[in-house]
Amino acid sequence: MPWEAHMALGVADMDATHREFVELLEALRGADDASFPGQFAQLREHTRLHFEHEGRLMKSCRFPATGEHNSEHLRVLGEMAQLSRSVAAGRLMAARSYVAGLPGWFSTHLQTMDAALAARLKATTAA
Repeated sequence: MPWEAHMALGVADMDATHREFVELLEALRGADDASFPGQFAQLREHTRLHFEHEGRLMKSCRFPATGEHNSEHLRVLGEMAQLSRSVAAGRLMAARSYVAGLPGWFSTHLQTMDAALAARLKATTAA
């Protein structure tokens, strides 16, 4: 899933963070077993910071769906934390399977929750 122009939501910092997520995810999907643990840790940390930033954005614009959006973020972070323990123990199969499914999750999350947040941010900035 390479970055494509249609993924941009029109909020520069969100778009930059999303582009970085996609690039890290693509690198991880092609990682060999030796580099997978480090790259998975890098994606996990990026995702944590990414979600913290979106949390601040939601608060700044009083986003009405903050609870649902944050719950989704917490779910993903919890899954990554659980998989990190398996990866640390040298068990990569479940994490590789999870990573293979992340593009589908990201696409849906981007088109729904993140698009709604971007629209709210643009509306409050224009007001």
